[in-house]
Amino acid sequence: MGSQQLMLLIVGTLMIGLIVSVGINMFVDNAISSNRDAVANDLVALASRAQVYQKKPKCLGGGGGSFQGFTLPNSSKNANGTFSVPGATYSAVTIEGIGNEIGFDQATNVKVTVTVAADTISVAEVN
Repeated sequence: MGSQQLMLLIVGTLMIGLIVSVGINMFVDNAISSNRDAVANDLVALASRAQVYQKKPKCLGGGGGSFQGFTLPNSSKNANGTFSVPGATYSAVTIEGIGNEIGFDQATNVKVTVTVAADTISVAEVN
């Protein structure tokens, strides 16, 4: 085998290795992004439940104009992550979602929070 053929073989092998490496990184990034989006979607669904709770009269099991007392449904965990309510006041509630994939900081899992008021829902990607 000539030196030119050997050089082409080496360059081809390096290119294949580089392409495989980039493909793996793209797959991991897509998994993280998908998990973050799924957690955000679940949080928006929980946020709408919180708004229903706030609008429902107390005699029907609601908040009677307040978010105080809002709790998540029996299952606060699903395939996308774990959800909790770190704080609820009269006028707003915060719901937090911790995903299953490692987040932006490469150390802790994906974290998304949603702040719910009577007429607004605000989503923030924390990690």
